[in-house]
Amino acid sequence: MTRWMPRAFAGLLITTALGACTAADEGRACDRNCLIKLTDDYLAGLAKHSADGLPLAENVAFVENVTPLKVGEGLWKDTTGGPTQFSVHVPDEANQTAGWIGMIQRDGKPTIVAIRLKLDGDGKITEAEHLYSAINEPQLANVETPRAGLLADVPEANRLSHGELIKIGASYYDALDDNDGTLMPFAADCERHENGMVTAGANAGPGPNGAGASPIARDCAGQLTSKVMTYITTIGNRRVFAADPQTGLVMGLSHFHHPMDFAPYEVTALDGTKIMYTRDNQMKFDPFDLPAAHIFKIGADGKVHEIEAMGFMAPLNSPSGWENEPAPANSNAPKT
Repeated sequence: MTRWMPRAFAGLLITTALGACTAADEGRACDRNCLIKLTDDYLAGLAKHSADGLPLAENVAFVENVTPLKVGEGLWKDTTGGPTQFSVHVPDEANQTAGWIGMIQRDGKPTIVAIRLKLDGDGKITEAEHLYSAINEPQLANVETPRAGLLADVPEANRLSHGELIKIGASYYDALDDNDGTLMPFAADCERHENGMVTAGANAGPGPNGAGASPIARDCAGQLTSKVMTYITTIGNRRVFAADPQTGLVMGLSHFHHPMDFAPYEVTALDGTKIMYTRDNQMKFDPFDLPAAHIFKIGADGKVHEIEAMGFMAPLNSPSGWENEPAPANSNAPKT
């Protein structure tokens, strides 16, 4: 039996509709197991096209792919299957938030989805956020089941605190923005997946890692330090909103801006030679934004071993979708 223990009745056990919620000493409405179950129930609701039974606040704010919507719209009506076995939870008791990246079917097509849920003190969902992107056939093999490291618990004696995990997760955006791989504690075996593509690590494809006869570093730290990502002008709306000490997982959302009007810049290849990157010779893209979600696995050694990411292409300088929401939801709007 699951228990609900409001602050005023810390010793009283009451069965609740949430079915998995146990109050913490601080009066939190939802513990770790409750947050995972709530996320699973939410996903089941998407598949059933129904929010019946979900603890949605009357004024719940809902944004999908940077567009404000109403519950019942977007994936609430477009989901045609799932979730699949590719499912990674990031429950956060301290923040009363829940994060998730996984696979569903949208209009019959394989789709990767990131979800953020924020609860109030009564355990009601006050904010819900979705990001989604279709997955192409060549990448489907990488989104069948999560990598083992993403699901493994960190030994209790080696777990970092919630605050330490949040700090490490936030350092990724600084490392990327500053083109300095030393700003995040990457492990030597770190591997980054994006929309099912392996974009950093020993198994990475060519992507930004190759330039003719002079390949760029593939490891997570070296790739950033090579400055190959300099074309990413700014990373806004950074929100590292969930951390789970039990698994060492941290989840963040962000908004990458690519005006593609950069000056030519120098990239360092593995052999030390310098390669000049220009809009014409390497980066033949139209301007775009990339709202994205990242899950970082921080191991017992305090280093980042796995990164699971997803994002979708949006018009340049797209809004976040939160600008017109009342506080505190509008705190998710872009910051200067």
